[in-house]
Formats: sequence, C-alpha cells, structure tokens
Amino acid sequence: MSLHTASPAIFRPVASRGQLNVLVVVMLLLMTIGLLMMTSASVEIANSQYGDPFFFLKRQVFFTVLALLIALGTLLVPMRFWYGVSALLIVASYVLLALVLVPGVGHEVNGSSRWINLGFYNLQPSEMAKLFMVFYLAAYLERRRDEVIGTWTGFLKPMLLLVLAIVLLHFEPDHGAMVIMIGTCFSMIFLAGAKLQRFALVLLVCVAGVVALAIMKPYVLDRFESFMNPWAAEYVYGEGYQLTQALIAFGRGGWFGEGLGNSIQKLYFLPEAHTDFVLAIVAEEFGLLGVSVVIGLFIALIAQAFSIGKKVEVTGDLFPAYVAYGIAMLFACQALINVGVNIGLLPTKGLTLPFLSYGGNSLLVSCFMVAILVRIQYEHSQSSAPMARRGAR
Repeated sequence: MSLHTASPAIFRPVASRGQLNVLVVVMLLLMTIGLLMMTSASVEIANSQYGDPFFFLKRQVFFTVLALLIALGTLLVPMRFWYGVSALLIVASYVLLALVLVPGVGHEVNGSSRWINLGFYNLQPSEMAKLFMVFYLAAYLERRRDEVIGTWTGFLKPMLLLVLAIVLLHFEPDHGAMVIMIGTCFSMIFLAGAKLQRFALVLLVCVAGVVALAIMKPYVLDRFESFMNPWAAEYVYGEGYQLTQALIAFGRGGWFGEGLGNSIQKLYFLPEAHTDFVLAIVAEEFGLLGVSVVIGLFIALIAQAFSIGKKVEVTGDLFPAYVAYGIAMLFACQALINVGVNIGLLPTKGLTLPFLSYGGNSLLVSCFMVAILVRIQYEHSQSSAPMARRGAR
C-alpha cells in the first residue's frame, strides 16, 4: 500500500467501528489530565525558578501540539515502511545511545548522562530505542518465527542485540529503560511462541546481572535498603525522601482528594513532582478516585493494543501484530513501574508516566506509538473489508 492510496481513507471508516475511538479518546483524556496535573504540580517551582508560573505548561503545550502533528503524519505511513527500515532504526538507536556517553555531547543531569542537548530540546535516545527495538524484533520474529520457537540459536540471536542495548543503557545509567526493554522483548518472544523453559536460563543470567550490579554500584544497595524502610532515620531525609513525601501525598488525598490546586506536597516537599511523581499529586488532589481513573485509562489503552495485535495475528500478518504487542508492553511496563514507584511497591526510579509527566521525549514517543496502533488497526480493517463484502454476497 502506498502513501498516496492510504492517505485519503485513513481518517474515514475505522472510527465508526468504535476501536479507533477507544484509542484516540483514551489518549486525549490522558493528555488532558496530564496537562492539568502537570501544571498544578509545577506552578510553584516554575514561578520560583523562571518567574513564570506557567513556564512548564507552555513548553508542554508546544510538545503536545508537535506530538499530535507527528501522530497525524504517522497515520499516513504504511506498516511495511517500518518493516523495511527496522534494521536502520535499530542501528540509529545504538549510535544515539553511544553518543550520550561522549563527553561534550551527552547532557548530564543528576549523575546520569541520558540526553543529547540540541539547544532547543534535550533528546533522550532511550525513549526511541525502546520502540525501535520493538520494530526490529517484530520484523525478526516475522522472518524467523519458526527458528525462534524451534532452536536455541534462533531464540538467542535477538538476545544479543538486546544485550548490546542493555550495556549502553547501563553506562548512562538508565536502569528503568533497561527493565522496560527486557520485559518488552521477552514478552514479544514469548507471545511469538517460544517455549517458557527457554527463558529460565536467560532469567538466571538477568538475576546474576542484577546481583553483580548491586555489588558494583553501592548506591543500588542503598536505594534498595531505603526502599525497604524509607521512614528510617538514616533514609527519611536521604534516599527515602521522595518515597516518604509521595506516600504522604497519597495519605493526604484519601478517597476523593484535597481538590485541584490544593496539594501541599508540590510546594517544594516532593522533588520532581511534575515529572516522575505526578501521580502522587493526582492522589493528593483527587484521591484514590482520581488515581483509579488514570490507571483505568491505561488499562483500556493496553487492553486495546493487545486486542489489535491478536486480531491481526489471526490473519497471519505477523509484523504489525508483534508491533502491537510490543507497544502494549511498553505502555504496560512504563505505567506499572511508575505507579509502583509512586506507591512504594518498587524502588525509586526516574521514569515518567506516559502522557502525564512533564517532558517532550515521553510525550512525542507515546503519541507516535498510539498512531502506530491506529495505523495497524486501519490496515487490518482495510484487508478484512473485501473478505466481508465477498461473504455478504
């Protein structure tokens, strides 16, 4: 399918089936909630740092408009294009992940070098690398599915590419992106039909790697110990500070919250309230009800992505099916980790909540991923329409 033939129809009948509405409405709802809560969480810090209480809102609105334009453009690109360039994309992601480690190129914040300063914008390659890995692995699974299922060699080959990405992410360091990439790739390979027992050896290696990392990096152990007992005197104003302040926000919110704008924790008590811990501000201002709405929207988005993947896989078009599964897992892993960190079920990790947290990288990639899902849905509806018409005759 060419771009020319795809473009006129892409905006037409899919919406009438209801599926497009679920994806787009959920995305727009999350983006609206994100703008509202990110602004509420950042007003005070923006005013003190930049003299403009709406500094972060203005930047986020710019990225929101840009993200929607990118999403509209993505709708016009056939999935076979992404299949064809998947190898180039994975190479580009490795190059970008390596560039952030180059002194003078990588932009360091809080001891981590995860960004490339472009002047007007800090590019975070790990956000793109996760999706590009999904594209490449989906293409590989379409070509070598039988080999992956039937042989150890086929099973381990994609792991080598994953290992290279993990090594680069380790040196940034960005352990959150590492966990998301590992979880997503393992899930895609499993859903392609790989035997569960084959993962046992790989998981043992991963556990050994985590143990070695904890031994080599003392701060990892400190963070884990502070996670286990954040209220201890030695941690409550140190490693456990963010978690304790987030838990206070959840406690203050109760069932229905203190009301929009009435958060106290965002007044310099909870660091990064408008980025990694925006959910804690949702909890404080809208309570358990508000948090449940946000989690429910993510569940709807992830369930729809899996549903699209399953329907496409049944037709035998494996590449878009595995891409849909991969995108579903990217959203699921990132949302799960962020929520877990905010409520104290997981150790503190600098990871944004898609659509809600402040930051252009996450928002642009999240909207791009939803547009990819819509494109997969559209192509599936187009391929099934002729069969439906033939059946009606």
